[in-house]
Amino acid sequence: MGQASSQAASTGHSVAKPIGMLVAAVGVVYGDIGTSPLYTLKEVFSGGYGVPVNHDGVLGILALIFWSLIWVVSIKYMMFVLRADNQGEGGIMALTALARRAAAGYPKLRSLLVVCGLIGAALFYGDSMITPAISVLSAIEGLGLAFDGIDHWVVPLSLVVLVALFLIQRHGTARIGILFGPIMVTWFLVLGALGVYGILQHPEVLHAMNPIWGVRFFIVHPGMGVAILGAVVLALTGAEALYADMGHFGRKPIARAWFILVLPALVLNYFGQGALLLGDPEAARNPFYLLAPSWALIPLVGLSTLATVIASQAVISGAFSLTRQAIQLGYIPRMHIQHTSSAEQGQIYIGAVNWSLMVGVVLLVLGFESSGALASAYGVAVTGTMLMTSILVSAVILLLWKWPPVLAVPILLGFVLVDGVYFAANVPKIVQGGAFPVIAGIALFVLMTTWKRGKQLLVDRLDEGGLPLPIFISSIAVQPPHRVQGTAVFLTARPDAVPHALLHNLLHNQVLHEQVVLLTVVYEDIPRVPPTRRFEVDSYGEGFFRVILHFGFVDEPDVPQALKLCHLDDLDFSPMRTTYFLSRETVIASKLEGMARWREALFAFMLQNANGNLRFFNLPLNRVIELGTQVEM
Repeated sequence: MGQASSQAASTGHSVAKPIGMLVAAVGVVYGDIGTSPLYTLKEVFSGGYGVPVNHDGVLGILALIFWSLIWVVSIKYMMFVLRADNQGEGGIMALTALARRAAAGYPKLRSLLVVCGLIGAALFYGDSMITPAISVLSAIEGLGLAFDGIDHWVVPLSLVVLVALFLIQRHGTARIGILFGPIMVTWFLVLGALGVYGILQHPEVLHAMNPIWGVRFFIVHPGMGVAILGAVVLALTGAEALYADMGHFGRKPIARAWFILVLPALVLNYFGQGALLLGDPEAARNPFYLLAPSWALIPLVGLSTLATVIASQAVISGAFSLTRQAIQLGYIPRMHIQHTSSAEQGQIYIGAVNWSLMVGVVLLVLGFESSGALASAYGVAVTGTMLMTSILVSAVILLLWKWPPVLAVPILLGFVLVDGVYFAANVPKIVQGGAFPVIAGIALFVLMTTWKRGKQLLVDRLDEGGLPLPIFISSIAVQPPHRVQGTAVFLTARPDAVPHALLHNLLHNQVLHEQVVLLTVVYEDIPRVPPTRRFEVDSYGEGFFRVILHFGFVDEPDVPQALKLCHLDDLDFSPMRTTYFLSRETVIASKLEGMARWREALFAFMLQNANGNLRFFNLPLNRVIELGTQVEM
């Protein structure tokens, strides 16, 4: 269900392949937003907002939900955001790279857009913790309706399911992934069937498709109107996943799945729950499960649990993909990335992210103990990320696509205004339990900005004592040292200066290899760099060469494999003749101008614990020499 299958589907003409892509997209992309009916109306009418469970209240809320799905998902994401793909890749970091390229001629705007992207990415991680917790809790809470006295087992059972989910991540999801699509298709069909069952009892609920009911709700309840959007937005959770998973399927399968299956099923189910509330206001305690016939309750709990596990899996996989993109773009320290599938490049596992998310999810379940309590923390991260996406896509549409402002600005202002109102409605949640995703987001934002700034300062400090390469080569020609056979590859961030590892090796060992390659790895603001543009090679004479390797932010940075493409008679990169020299810097916090002392100490800690170049660039273990140096920040 990854990129390879997407490409295969795009080249075929049979009916089976498009249908298979649609089913796969339903399984991977729509798990999060597809499980929102479990808790949205329950939170609206039982969450302490004071919404009256009467005819006007129910129709007003349903109108808000319906038109939110139309405006935010159907129009904003499907018609605009999904078109802002970065060579087919989506997600907040891919969009940030695109916006950064669009604002290349405006440095201050470019920096502001990068900050917006980092805020959105940081909040996404907070969402990645809350989604599994609230989804699984809300599913298992249905057991309390089927069995008396089982409520105290909800939290332990939820923890068992969630911990098991995180434990299997390292084994990959390829085997169970083939079941995601059929299960989620079944889930949406059941949602629609339950909705039709409820609507038939009270067909007048369909009047809520008229937006007047939403406007009337705001007029009748002016104080409650904006606040209730903090609960209504729960129906939109997972909208960002539509964009984040675009690289796996492409825009068309995701859009078709939304309009053909997902949107109708969601609308039918929400309206069915609303019809139930019109006939029985007491059902507000759990309208999703009480909508089902009593005989179907236990099977529905089982199906709900499977659906929420799939939704959680999609969010966790999204966090892995986002982390890899952030690493390649230089905003997160390098981590060990394990590929769990030999066929699908997008199926990866990052242990540090997995265990951090698991700890956060377990703490959330233990701290909040119910989906209703967790709903108070939900929404801040989601709406914050959605707002940042609207800002970034606005920059892309106006600066990169150069759409006429007369046409584009009113629509883009509508996106930003709606997302801004939803975000404002969720701000009070910060003091009601919503501080967790905000604190997590702030911490991650500080880490990302500290790492980016620290790496730039480190390069600047190393440059201060750097020796220009032409001068060094001239001195070698005048006083040639002893040359030994083979090729020495020195990794350096600056191709025009002599690497410290090269100077240390010459100083201590008094030798140079026959071929000396100064290798710089550059990451582009695009997902993938074709092999024809992978490398640049320049010869400086005296056996010195400069090689620049270009990678995209989802490319696998396999340096030995890439160097095989450098077909030059003077260069020999055969494994037994090539030695890689790496420099490991130890940062010492000082009073030099740069960052605050605490940020310098934080950067030094991250640098010390970051995954080294050896594993990250897939260098051969027995052909690497590492030389250390101390740098004052």
